[in-house]
Amino acid sequence: MNQDRECHAQSSPKAALTWSTIAFFGGFAGVSAFGPIVSQLKDAMSLSPLLMGLLASSPALTGSLLRIPFGAWVDRTGGKRPILILMTLALLGIGGITAMFALYEDLGPAQYPFFLLFGTLCGSGIAIFSVGIPSVSYWFPQKKQGTALAVYAGLGNLAPGIFAFLLPQMVVAVGFITSYVLWLVLLLTLLILVAIFMKDAPYFQYKEMGIEADPDALFLACGEELFPSGNAMDSIRKAASEWRTWILTFFYFVTFGGFIALTVWFPTYWAEYFKVGLVLAGTYTALYSLSSSLLRVAGGFVADRIGGEVVVLLSFLMVGAGSLLLIIASDSQAIALTGLMLMALGMGFANAAVFKLVPKYTPAAVGGAAGIVGGLGAFGGFVIPPLMGLFVRYFDDRGYALGFFVFLGLSIVALLLFLILWRSRPAEA
Repeated sequence: MNQDRECHAQSSPKAALTWSTIAFFGGFAGVSAFGPIVSQLKDAMSLSPLLMGLLASSPALTGSLLRIPFGAWVDRTGGKRPILILMTLALLGIGGITAMFALYEDLGPAQYPFFLLFGTLCGSGIAIFSVGIPSVSYWFPQKKQGTALAVYAGLGNLAPGIFAFLLPQMVVAVGFITSYVLWLVLLLTLLILVAIFMKDAPYFQYKEMGIEADPDALFLACGEELFPSGNAMDSIRKAASEWRTWILTFFYFVTFGGFIALTVWFPTYWAEYFKVGLVLAGTYTALYSLSSSLLRVAGGFVADRIGGEVVVLLSFLMVGAGSLLLIIASDSQAIALTGLMLMALGMGFANAAVFKLVPKYTPAAVGGAAGIVGGLGAFGGFVIPPLMGLFVRYFDDRGYALGFFVFLGLSIVALLLFLILWRSRPAEA
């Protein structure tokens, strides 16, 4: 490649950010499939609290574990191909749920394994997150990555909140089958648009054209600062060898894993603990989810200015305080909503701050680090709901409030780990 300043790659950072965000938005919508129906299936299938928790968290299983290989895969092929595969799997999951409602008028325990299967397929779309992180990072200079990644993650994260608000109202208005058919059509439309318009970062485009991508020349021509290792396993190994990666992973386990967990847990919490209707439970859940997502965008701006570590510290103080309010709320919806908003604030800001720190600590393996942090971190969305379900098992309805001791304990551990991270931060921090 000649040392010229003409970039021969198609697309632009703004367009790449737009299509990556749309892809994540469409894929992440799958997590909302279970919020409105878990409480319905709980009665229809006579589910125990543990089985209810497993069903609610099933999208988070694949949504977390698939992040690791698919996030690392970006360093080899770019992000478009992994994104299309994950969106297709999510599409099959939504189609499966639609088929279940169409085929069975009376759902029973025999259909539980099918809902579990389709839940895991829906969750594949969540894994798009760890693909988009390196995809966006490769398009933007490091000084702008905090903002770009916050926009990507924050706007993409709006999907669960929007669908948590719209889906219950659609179900009440037109029924489960029609609602899920419309959802299926939307996701298929987004899949087609992404397939047509999304482009990989300049490095991968030059590679596909058979042009040797010299980093200095590519930086001068296209402004790309970060370059992949080219080997998925090497990228994972490099990221895993940096011990700070694992602290960031735990932070993300609590905040983004917690975000997923509460997105599917809150509809049941409001319906069972406060005995509100399906629509109002969806509205409260949407308030949490949308607030956390929008605050994630703001968190990226703040992290760019005061540093990701400071934002992480303040965020976990907020999550801990919000958890405590939800524990003591008793029959006060006002106190519970205040706790909900504090958790939204803390989780939204922390989610942005953690991924501000990923390229900083693992610049040679951004894809691998994004896969580990995003994958194992999002696994919290699978682990946390069954743990909260155990409180319901032993304390009945009161357990819906006491279950937030899980978040209180995780926040305290995160603050202790933060002290270790702070004392060992890189000199340039």
